[in-house]
Amino acid sequence: MKRIIDIIRDAEKNHVAIGHFNIADLVLLKGVFEAARELGTPVIVGASEGEREFAGTRQLAAVVRSLREEYEFPIFLNADHTHSLAKALEAVRAGFDYVVFDLSALPLAENAKQTRDAVEAVKSIDPTVVVEGEIGDIGSGSEIHPDGPTPDRTLTTPEQARQFVAETRVDTLAPAVGNSHGMRKSMVAGDERKHLAIDRIREIKCAAGVPLTLHGGSGTADEDFKKAIAAGVNIVHINTELRLAWKRGLEAGLARREDEIVPYRILPPAVAAVREVVSARLRLFGGQN
Repeated sequence: MKRIIDIIRDAEKNHVAIGHFNIADLVLLKGVFEAARELGTPVIVGASEGEREFAGTRQLAAVVRSLREEYEFPIFLNADHTHSLAKALEAVRAGFDYVVFDLSALPLAENAKQTRDAVEAVKSIDPTVVVEGEIGDIGSGSEIHPDGPTPDRTLTTPEQARQFVAETRVDTLAPAVGNSHGMRKSMVAGDERKHLAIDRIREIKCAAGVPLTLHGGSGTADEDFKKAIAAGVNIVHINTELRLAWKRGLEAGLARREDEIVPYRILPPAVAAVREVVSARLRLFGGQN
């Protein structure tokens, strides 16, 4: 089976993007895996520090590895938004394939210094692990935010991207290009969509020369996704949309029979709801109808 970096480079060459979906339990993982396997599409599942704390770092790695080996399917696991070297190394030693080392809240120079140290430390343990750096402000929390004025966030510049990649030697880069974590209530209702700075993505891609990741993809207009991928985005993160699907599916499962207490009879609608979202996103990112 190909290494994860080779699959990312294939996506880059073919002008498509790999879907990245966050998981915190077996329902989410089943929904993502079933959708990807049905389409025959490589997929990345991610777990933030909070999600890893809930589900177990080594436990998540063991389950994802078992799926990859048993089904011979390219599903990979990312330690999403990891904020310390200790947590990054914990994930790598557990068997994660990918680490997003996120110190984007720090000044750029300090972010670059610590990210460079993290890249060296991670690669010394397993050189095949992909390490991603993040620069710019895209907010925090894959949650539902109240409607109101859109925060005025500064976009990552091409020069910042070029300098950061040169200093850190990260495998992939997550810039701020109009994207943001979470969704506003109006987005959940379908009345609003996020829009991306497509020209800036193209400029950053040219300057950085590495695969680009779009964080905070939930709620983004489909057409913007297509343009962003054509401009150089190679991985797209979706989390809030999955959490919404999980919740709605769970509510549907509970409503079917109020006296039902058997989890495996309650949870299938949640799996199906997650699978539906993932399938639609994977088709879009892969250029399928």
